[in-house]
Amino acid sequence: MSVSVVILAAGAGTRMKSTLPKVLHKICGKEMLFYSIQEALKISDDIHIILFFEHKRIQDYVQNTFKNQLKHIHFHIQNHSKYPGTGGALIKDDLQNPIPTKYEQILILNGDMPLITKEQIEQLIVHKTLIAIGIFEISNPNGYGRVIIKDNQVKQIIEEKDANIDIKSIKTVNAGVYLFEKKVLQSYLPKVKNHNAQKEYYLTDLIQLAANDGIGITPVFVDRENFIGVNSKLELSIAQDLMLDRLRTRAMQQGVIIHLPHTVYLESDVIFEGECEIEQGVFINGETKIINSHIKAHSVIENSTIKNSKIGPMAHVRTNCYIDDTHIGNFVELKASELRGVKAGHLSYLGDCAIDKGSNVGAGVITCNYDGKTKHRTIIGKNVFIGSDSQLIAPIQIQSNVLIGSGTTVTKNAKEGDLVISRTKQENKTGGFYRFFKPNQSK
Repeated sequence: MSVSVVILAAGAGTRMKSTLPKVLHKICGKEMLFYSIQEALKISDDIHIILFFEHKRIQDYVQNTFKNQLKHIHFHIQNHSKYPGTGGALIKDDLQNPIPTKYEQILILNGDMPLITKEQIEQLIVHKTLIAIGIFEISNPNGYGRVIIKDNQVKQIIEEKDANIDIKSIKTVNAGVYLFEKKVLQSYLPKVKNHNAQKEYYLTDLIQLAANDGIGITPVFVDRENFIGVNSKLELSIAQDLMLDRLRTRAMQQGVIIHLPHTVYLESDVIFEGECEIEQGVFINGETKIINSHIKAHSVIENSTIKNSKIGPMAHVRTNCYIDDTHIGNFVELKASELRGVKAGHLSYLGDCAIDKGSNVGAGVITCNYDGKTKHRTIIGKNVFIGSDSQLIAPIQIQSNVLIGSGTTVTKNAKEGDLVISRTKQENKTGGFYRFFKPNQSK
């Protein structure tokens, strides 16, 4: 489709009460602006991002995230102090010059609408009119611009701050997305004034100017959920809940069993393959892949691959782990580790290690990977039995078929077939209990 997309991302977002630019706040692991750009790229090869507040920070993020598609993305740093508002965002140098776009049709989106979808965008761009705007009806329209419709044409959009009591009672509101023919913008942007409560150049004023000249403006009813704008951290949480519903629904439609879905947190890049089961309270983030595996209750999986394995309950698989054909039990923590065919049932920390098939990790085992300056690796071969409460001081290598006795601190490499044990001799002192606790407890 021959349409240019303009994404408005210039606002300071003061209601977020944060030093982080509003559009860089995350929804399910991705910045809000990511979703707008991702969906825009599905319909256009000409994307224009309007920036002002913290523009370098946002531009750097986009360039790093969409590095393979930058030929389709253009940045415009606006003089917001001179031309504030959504209308001012569309100019190049002054009101006489709209930003240059490749196509005659221009779709206006917002960078703080993370729930937008390609399918909803297409509802607007199929209309072959000079102007089309997205609208929806809502029982509580507080905060939205009210849309005045007559004879199935939009006549006016009145912002909340400029609305009287009668106007505020209207339930039809502006979704904040517009489709313009370029010639309409070129004609009407110079006529937009900032005679309003905010002293801003409203894009919505352009609608009224065009309507007054008899130009037909098509209202397009859209799904409100897809066009929720985020202006506060409360609204951020509401949008994330809706995104989570999408992600969980998608996973279950792909065949994943999810217990108590509303308690499970997933991020956008999580992939499921094969027969997977996710119990309640599970948290999965990053570029995680779950393949034919069972993640038990209240476990955390971060940016790792889990294959043919059972994890948890209450296990923590930290970033950069690869786990295959393995059982990880409760209160086991892993980080940057590769386990293949391993059992680690409970209460262990396995960091920066590789453990091979058939090995068993007893309760309380620790791979001591950090010396205060540098992280070191622990390499463990096949069929190694590590007794409970043992510590392996990295860097260290344990070859296959090694038995490590419980309570051992391993400081040297072990070759195949070794029994490794380091304990002080146990002494039993007769009557020692009574001497320690003393009075009135002698036999």
